[in-house]
Amino acid sequence: MKSSGLSRKGFMVFVLFLAVGVLFSATIALGSSGEESGGGITVIPDGSLLIQIVNFIFLIFILNIILYKPIRNVLIQRKEKITGLEEGIEAFDRDAIEKEDAFASGIKAARADGLKEKEALLTAAAEEQSKIIEKINKKAQAGLAEVKEKITKDAEDVKASLLQEIDGFANAIGEKILGRAV
Repeated sequence: MKSSGLSRKGFMVFVLFLAVGVLFSATIALGSSGEESGGGITVIPDGSLLIQIVNFIFLIFILNIILYKPIRNVLIQRKEKITGLEEGIEAFDRDAIEKEDAFASGIKAARADGLKEKEALLTAAAEEQSKIIEKINKKAQAGLAEVKEKITKDAEDVKASLLQEIDGFANAIGEKILGRAV
C-alpha cells in the first residue's frame, strides 16, 4: 500500500540514506561554518548522534504501528464506504430513470387506452342516439298518422253532419237574403 508517495520499504531505505548522509556530512548538516579559524561553532558527532538516529527510526516505527496504520485503515474504510455510497447513488439514479421511463410509458399506454375507450363510448353513444331518434321518428310518424286519421275522420264527420244540415242552412240563408220563406 502506498503512503504519501512512498512505499514502506522505500521509506525505510530513504531514512537509512538520510542517516548515512548526515553522518558523512556532519559539518553541513549540523550547521558548522566551515572556517578553520575558530570563528564558528563546531559540532562533532559522537555516539549520541547514533542514539538519536536509532531513536528517530524507532519512533517512526512505533508511530507507524500506533498512529499511522489505524489512520490509514480508517481512511481506507472511509474510502470504501464512500465508494459504496457512490455506487448506491448511481444504482438509485439508474432505478429512478428506469422507473420514470416506465411511468411515462405507462401514462402513454393509459392515454392510448383511454382514447380507444372514449372512441368506443362515442361510437356506442352515436348508435344509441340513432336508435332513440329512430324510435322517436317512428313514434312521431305513428302519432302523425293517427292524428291525420283522426283529423280525416273528424272532417268526414263534420262534412256528413254539414251535409245533413245543408238544406236547413240553405233555406235559412235564402230566407234572410229574400226576406221571405222559401
